Amino acid sequence: MELLFWAIVFVILVIVEALSVQLISLWFAVGALITMICTYFLDLTFFGQLMIFIISSAVLLAITFPLIRKKLKGKIVSTNADLDIGETATVIEEINKNAGTGRVTLNGVDWSAFNVNPAEVIPKGSIVTVKEVQGAKLMVALKEEKVFSSNQ
Repeated sequence: MELLFWAIVFVILVIVEALSVQLISLWFAVGALITMICTYFLDLTFFGQLMIFIISSAVLLAITFPLIRKKLKGKIVSTNADLDIGETATVIEEINKNAGTGRVTLNGVDWSAFNVNPAEVIPKGSIVTVKEVQGAKLMVALKEEKVFSSNQ
């Protein structure tokens, strides 16, 4: 009777795993299989069977989950925005946190911008370096003290 119970638990957990494809019940399915095998060969109480199920599932989870998680993480692929980090841009609107202003042009594209140092105001015409891309905004730092005329 107990063998049938663990066989049913195993089949249900395998079906759940196959439907979810999320590695949710894989360890528990193998734990049920181990428990079914132990129940066949050993005369165990239901409490003993439950302990084998819990311990085997937990051990399998502890051993394999970090390995599988590492494989699923994959490589980080740089986006085009990541390529802008370190590039220089020209301030086309004063960058001032208090006024809520700040625009730069980078490779012919207008971007909203904010300063790495929020207390500092960067005047129009300044050259800045892109430090980080946050969505559609660039975090920049003043590259030079030199300010160009807006007529250029």
